[in-house]
Amino acid sequence: MAFRAADSEIRSPDGTIIFQQLGIEVPAAWSQVAADVLAQKYFRRAGIARRLVRVAESDVPQWLWRSVPDEAALAALPDDQRFGGEQSAREIFHRMAGTWTYWGWKGGYFDSEDDALSFYDEHCWMLAAQICAPNSPQWFNTGLHWAYGIDGPGQGHWFVDHRDGTAHPSESAYERPQPHACFIQGVTDDLVNEGGIMDLWVREARLFKYGSGTGSNFSSLRGEGEKLSGGGRSSGLMSFLKIGDRAAGAIKSGGTTRRAAKMVTVDIDHPDIEAFISWKMLEEQKVAALVAGSRLANRHLNAIMRACLDTDVEGDAAFDPRRNAGLRREIVAARQSEIPENYIQRVVQFARQGYRHIEFPALDLDWESEAYATVAGQNANNSVRVTDDFLRAVEADHEWSLTERTTGKVAKQVSASVLWDRVAEAAWHSADPGVQFDTTINDWHTCPVSGRINASNPCSEYMFLDDTACNLASLNLMRFRRADGTLDVESLEHATRLWTIVLEISVMMAQYPSRRIAELSYRYRTLGLGYANLGALLMASGLGYDSARGRAIAGAVAAIMTGTAYATSAEMAGLMGAFPGFAANRDAMLRVIRNHRRAAHGDVDACEDLAIAPLALDAANCPDARLVAAARSAWDRALSAGELHGFRNAQVSVVAPTGTIGLVMDCDTTGIEPDFALVKFKKLSGGGYFKIINQTVPLALETLGYDNATAARIMSHAVGHGTLVDAPAINHETLASRGFDDATLDRVEKALPTAFDIRFAFSRYTLGDAFCRDVLGLDDRTLADPHLDLLARLGFSARDIAAANIHACGTMSIEGAPGLAREHLAVFDCANPCGRDGTRFLSAESHIRMMASVQPF
Repeated sequence: MAFRAADSEIRSPDGTIIFQQLGIEVPAAWSQVAADVLAQKYFRRAGIARRLVRVAESDVPQWLWRSVPDEAALAALPDDQRFGGEQSAREIFHRMAGTWTYWGWKGGYFDSEDDALSFYDEHCWMLAAQICAPNSPQWFNTGLHWAYGIDGPGQGHWFVDHRDGTAHPSESAYERPQPHACFIQGVTDDLVNEGGIMDLWVREARLFKYGSGTGSNFSSLRGEGEKLSGGGRSSGLMSFLKIGDRAAGAIKSGGTTRRAAKMVTVDIDHPDIEAFISWKMLEEQKVAALVAGSRLANRHLNAIMRACLDTDVEGDAAFDPRRNAGLRREIVAARQSEIPENYIQRVVQFARQGYRHIEFPALDLDWESEAYATVAGQNANNSVRVTDDFLRAVEADHEWSLTERTTGKVAKQVSASVLWDRVAEAAWHSADPGVQFDTTINDWHTCPVSGRINASNPCSEYMFLDDTACNLASLNLMRFRRADGTLDVESLEHATRLWTIVLEISVMMAQYPSRRIAELSYRYRTLGLGYANLGALLMASGLGYDSARGRAIAGAVAAIMTGTAYATSAEMAGLMGAFPGFAANRDAMLRVIRNHRRAAHGDVDACEDLAIAPLALDAANCPDARLVAAARSAWDRALSAGELHGFRNAQVSVVAPTGTIGLVMDCDTTGIEPDFALVKFKKLSGGGYFKIINQTVPLALETLGYDNATAARIMSHAVGHGTLVDAPAINHETLASRGFDDATLDRVEKALPTAFDIRFAFSRYTLGDAFCRDVLGLDDRTLADPHLDLLARLGFSARDIAAANIHACGTMSIEGAPGLAREHLAVFDCANPCGRDGTRFLSAESHIRMMASVQPF
């Protein structure tokens, strides 16, 4: 493969550098966005010895020996050159693929050294070719010990030794990585003992530290006012949720800039459910009040200060509203805005002491701002768990009972429909709570004998028993699209098999935040293979996301992958044994597999023990009959092999969001979602933005039959030319007449491809303070003004700026593009209206229908 040198630099829209790493190495075909994500999020920043030596192991091939720092060689280097961070994508591919192969060899997954080497080579290739990517904790943690000898004392983790199946505390922080992204943790109604509330915060911290997410159902906690054993009354569920929220907010996930991720789930019959439903909505309202109030206070208090000082009234009279009419007017205005009286009087006193300005911080709505840091509920996704019984009560407008956790008695009766409306209103205000459909979830549970499914991980793709974990990977569907537009089914199945094995090995090699999670994860061995770039695949095929044919393709691909993964799992079970919990759940799991197979064959009426029948695979609307045949064949193999051998894994696939890993694979769309917009600006945790342009549009135009010239005009309309060369009004000539030299114009040109608006390319950070002062004549006060519009100051009109902006940055929409047929607009529809003037967008129902087409598989 060809690799290239690159510099990674992430800036805010005004040009401020947020992150910089020079001289990195990435595959030549990768975009700058993918290179930036790898460098900022996934490269190990420090602690890697610049000289390494292999550690011999008699039962491992020499090329698989792990490495440690070469102390003698390091001693010969200057102190500041002995350790550093990762610089090349080759290093990160090697440490992950090598670690999976190393532990796979240890666990007996390969028949020969050639098999192991092929396995290593294929995964290095798939990572480099952006065919697949594992979840973020694998990038953070996997291979740091194997590849670099990084180590540290145990952090309270546990692992199960694959040789004898027994659990042990981890003595090393890194020897066994924490590769799992998704955890579900149980919590009991106990304050300080193991498994209780305060213990959960410690376990969550272990997960956040290594980049993982966790979810819990808190419905076992007693409600507010329920009796305590000591004779008092409980402070209730919400008081403890606020503690956990603050704890999560203090931890940076993966030790870098990623936010901690957690899910809080509460059953719809909990006595505190009403407060839980409204929690985040009310906190959002607090933020609005803080922002509005702080700005009003800043405005009015400084106006009072000025009224005291900038007046013709002399002496003490200037500070007396009875004698200073201007002061009286500002005090009245402040009182009308309900500024507290003590602040009004305090400002007058400050003015009397000679102060000319009062610092009253004006807050803003940025999610990393002080306003959001002040309120609760900002570090978790919230969900309510609803049953079919509750939804029937909503339909019938019946009363719904909220029950005490300690006694089971009815604490309160409420209208089910009113409660449902509260969920809808709160979600409309704040996007929380989400809804989890408890009855359907448990109808598809492969291990019901072992317990119910109560909760999910933060993004709700993983649902299984409490105190279990799942590690994920996603295949990039666009990498399986052939030049003729068909899908390479054989390669898709091959990649599915290989990554099912990677995820299975990852279960064996991992450490977990508690003994119970280690034992149950080993016992059930749940995996999370999924896909990314579905929206791009459909767009490239000339199909709208909201189309029957698009949904049929999505369902078929999901069926092929999950069926193949289960068949692979059964094959592994035949060689290595089924997961330890299979025997007790055999009948239930085979029933679920049969229901999957029936959905693939279109026989949903024959499904067993389901309250709601799934959607069948829509064979009639699938434009490629090979996909339907492969999907049905995969489930035939999964069922027959499972009946014969059982399964190695209780679950194999998920519908994951694939946010960051989608970017590192250069995906235009994330998991099952459509594109957010044709041009997106992703704000990064820790600061900075990426400008992400959908790269599939030209391919879609080609598929739809447009010639190169027409396609180029359409693309220019959407994303612009990325330059001011030949732009109307604002171009190299008009800028040169205002003092712009070649070097400054070059800096502007380099800033334009990532700019939201051309004005962002004309900032002090791009042009340089020296140029702004010496050539443009701007003083420090003007340069410090956050609202400075340099182009307007240079004499360009709003119409000039708008015309040049469209030339350089485009409209960010396909609508109105010259030569685009109206019947093709649906192919490019996104979740939001695109650009400033776009009007089209996908309905919420289109996404729900897509989910319904995929989830039976």
